[in-house]
Amino acid sequence: MGKKVYVGNMSYETSQADLEQMFSEHGTVESAQVITDRDTGRSKGFGFIEMSSDDEAQAAITALDGKDCGGRALKVNEAKPRTSGGGGGGRGGYGGGGGRGRY
Repeated sequence: MGKKVYVGNMSYETSQADLEQMFSEHGTVESAQVITDRDTGRSKGFGFIEMSSDDEAQAAITALDGKDCGGRALKVNEAKPRTSGGGGGGRGGYGGGGGRGRY
């Protein structure tokens, strides 16, 4: 199983192909994803890479963390699993709306 790597502080112009190329110098890239705003389609400035092995992921982290890319120092580290609870829009994951018999 591959190792997932978080890539932050990317230039908004960095494409998925750019990420793949950058990381392929350090091993086999299984997947590359630039996270985009769902409304505008614009990059949010971060993404994820999946390398084919832990060793390759570690080599890429070591080589690319702090590297200048488009005038910005990349932040590269091991991706942390998402915490459960979903995207609650700043409300602690409880959504909102719907009175529960309070009226």
